[in-house]
Amino acid sequence: MPGLSSSHPLSISVRAQTLGVVTPRKPVLSVSARKIKDNAADWHNLILKWDSLNDAGFATANAIANLKMSLLNKEKIELKSNSPTSDTNEEKPYPEYNKELEVLCEELHATLDGLTKIQTKMEKLTSTTKGVCDLENYHHGEESQRPHLFHTWPTAHFYAVSRRLSDSYGKELLLKRTIVEELAHSEDHDLALSYLSMWLHQPYVESTSPLLLEGMLLETGHRAL
Repeated sequence: MPGLSSSHPLSISVRAQTLGVVTPRKPVLSVSARKIKDNAADWHNLILKWDSLNDAGFATANAIANLKMSLLNKEKIELKSNSPTSDTNEEKPYPEYNKELEVLCEELHATLDGLTKIQTKMEKLTSTTKGVCDLENYHHGEESQRPHLFHTWPTAHFYAVSRRLSDSYGKELLLKRTIVEELAHSEDHDLALSYLSMWLHQPYVESTSPLLLEGMLLETGHRAL
């Protein structure tokens, strides 16, 4: 049986039926909604990067604390082994360990720099979200009179969540900066352990932060409702 050409009546009929099928499209987001949705994705990625750097920083900080305590113990042993009648009481340096400590401190500073860049980006996200709110206020006036960009959150709530997240990570960054500056100089074992615990558990990052982020992802469609 010969094939059907495009000029055959049956072929034209099938083609017309095919062209008549309309594929449902996703609703086109407004400029404001698109920006908010992009910001939500950026928040998710930045917090993932922060958590990764935080874990790496803890490993480095832990190595610094252990090495520092080891150096102090060696120093105490050396001082006890020295004769009281020795010609010199100068402390003997341990260049191989000191060099290792220096390298670890540089690594922790690099981690802090990475966290600082992430927090700066968080601030920019918060600023752009505030800009979207201002734009919506200009176009629609009162919050109660404007449609929601997505499901249930008013536009201002996205800014409130962003501001809260950014502030908490900003405070945490200040704490980590203090830890970086003090850890290698600490000669108290308990204090060093306190620094490590604070780095790991991040007291200024609120326990509700994951829920706030998840809510933002759900609202903007990054997570299925």
